[in-house]
Amino acid sequence: MPTSLFPTTSAPPSRRKAAPSPSDPAFADKALAIHARLCPVYGCPIPYFHSLDPVSELVSSLLSHRTRNAESGRAFKTLRARFPDWESVIDAEVPEIQAEIAGVTWPELKAPRIREVLIAVRDRCGSLDLAFLGDMDVAAARAWLEAIPGIGPKTSAAVLSFSTLRMPALPVDSHHHRVAQRLGLIGPRIDVGPSHAILRAQLPADWSAQDLYDNHEILMLHGQQVCHHRRPACGRCVLVDLCPSAAAGAREP
Repeated sequence: MPTSLFPTTSAPPSRRKAAPSPSDPAFADKALAIHARLCPVYGCPIPYFHSLDPVSELVSSLLSHRTRNAESGRAFKTLRARFPDWESVIDAEVPEIQAEIAGVTWPELKAPRIREVLIAVRDRCGSLDLAFLGDMDVAAARAWLEAIPGIGPKTSAAVLSFSTLRMPALPVDSHHHRVAQRLGLIGPRIDVGPSHAILRAQLPADWSAQDLYDNHEILMLHGQQVCHHRRPACGRCVLVDLCPSAAAGAREP
């Protein structure tokens, strides 16, 4: 596919012509080209990294915010070992919860938030069971989750995609978001939350849960292994000809 079809510049838009919308077909073509190049590099289809029930995935996702996977994973295991079930977390005092998740970023904020979110789930559906979300379409399921204070687009997408529900939702983490910005799929002022809808709209509507999971994982892995926060390794990037940031010269030799 000729790269001339893809928007690869970050120059300010002309006063006479509006900047192309991220939903423009050229962005969809570029998103598919990126996916096609990265999949062989990172080995699609990528196995799911765990199989948690939706409520457990919800807690795991809340722990992971701004925290490395290793630390949030340890905190989740410690929490599960300390409390026999999520009802017990609701019954616990916040300092007890905080002590078990001390290794994550902002445990003093996450401990009360986890407890409050679990209470909200139980109050809304009568139990700590979110299996019913699998009978809803993705948009409705995400809206149900995001109506709970403390649950945003990343968490709702993670619950639907990563849990045993295996629904076709697209999570966007900080690595995924950074790579998408550098590639010009989203603008430099688009935050992680709003980027979910934009990046999902650039991918085929009929993609399966596995397809969308792969897309998230390959962009995340590319951000971790090549497109680093500082000094991206453009010299070994398979996307360098599609990347306006690389074209601007801000890269590692």
